Amino acid sequence: MDDTTSGHIQELRRGTVVLACLVRLRQADYGYALLESLNELGITVDANTLYPLLRRLEKQGLVTSEWNTDEARPRKFYRTNATGEALAAVLTADWNRIDDAITRLTSGEER
Repeated sequence: MDDTTSGHIQELRRGTVVLACLVRLRQADYGYALLESLNELGITVDANTLYPLLRRLEKQGLVTSEWNTDEARPRKFYRTNATGEALAAVLTADWNRIDDAITRLTSGEER
């Protein structure tokens, strides 16, 4: 894959990862498990992208976090809060609108 294509794919995925995290974190999970589940679903993201994103989403008030120290190794769990849920609903609706439009464009049914 050439650099131009790679750059455009990266740009397309950037917002998708935000939406995927907000939806996936409706059930609390820690960073590595989130990373693995997204990758299993085909939403490829690396740790160097995911962890800063989680911190940004928390700073923006879209997810909450808490430390679980019950196990030998403490883990930080994240969960989408009400504000994040509202944003996920808006982003999902827009995603569906764009998906419908692209489907019409690629199938020749532009109108």
